[in-house]
Amino acid sequence: MRSNLTWFKSSYSTDQPGNCIEIARDAIEDVPVLRIRDSKNPAGPALTVAPASWAAFARDLPARR
Repeated sequence: MRSNLTWFKSSYSTDQPGNCIEIARDAIEDVPVLRIRDSKNPAGPALTVAPASWAAFARDLPARR
């Protein structure tokens, strides 16, 4: 994973401590991927998923009320 990725915090995140994620766009051999990490542990592991997989996951989440 490249070290110069631009990470974006979830729009549902606040400045309060809690469970937040960050996402970065990247590519593996010119194939687009998303990197997902815990915002409280930026040096920790990151998940790598295809954009279509992330979109399907997000689509299946219940609406925030």
